[in-house]
Amino acid sequence: MAEGDTLFVEVVAADRRVWEGEALSVIARTLEGDIGILPNHEPVLALLAPSAAEVLTADGKREVIAVDGGFIAVSENRVSLLSQYARLAHEISLEEAERELLEAHKKRNQGDNSDETRQHHDRAISQLAAAKRADRAN
Repeated sequence: MAEGDTLFVEVVAADRRVWEGEALSVIARTLEGDIGILPNHEPVLALLAPSAAEVLTADGKREVIAVDGGFIAVSENRVSLLSQYARLAHEISLEEAERELLEAHKKRNQGDNSDETRQHHDRAISQLAAAKRADRAN
């Protein structure tokens, strides 16, 4: 591939660098809707919604990553997904993600609108989305 045909992508959580490498494309969900990033995309800075982002790697593999919000920054063929929490889909159990979401819904239905419960809910949504997307791909 010629220079400029790929993106350098990094996914960074508060506690670790989750993934980095060369990619052909990135799909992420912002608060405004889904956005697809290809090489030579115009600069972007946007808020991420809790969701599953997808990276098509330079060698044709697909990485699915749960993010609980944060930011996406795009500039000069570099894409950064920055989130308090991020996890690769293959690190997530579908059953555990479903349990977490049920627990978060239960707390919210009981009137718990604390930041901790909202964060728990957002992480559960992103984990479930990533686990389901990865499961469909296999």
